[in-house]
Amino acid sequence: MDRLREVDPLADRLPAGVGIVHDERLVVIPRNMLIAAKPDIPDA
Repeated sequence: MDRLREVDPLADRLPAGVGIVHDERLVVIPRNMLIAAKPDIPDA
C-alpha cells in the first residue's frame, strides 16, 4: 500500500485489491460535471 501512496494521494481510497501503477493516474471527476456531461456520453 505504501507504493500506491507514492503514486497518487487518492490511491488509498481505492477498493481492496485495486491499484494503480507508476505510469497511471487516478482522475476524480466531480459528480455535477459527470451528470452535466451524461447526455454527451454514448451508452455502451
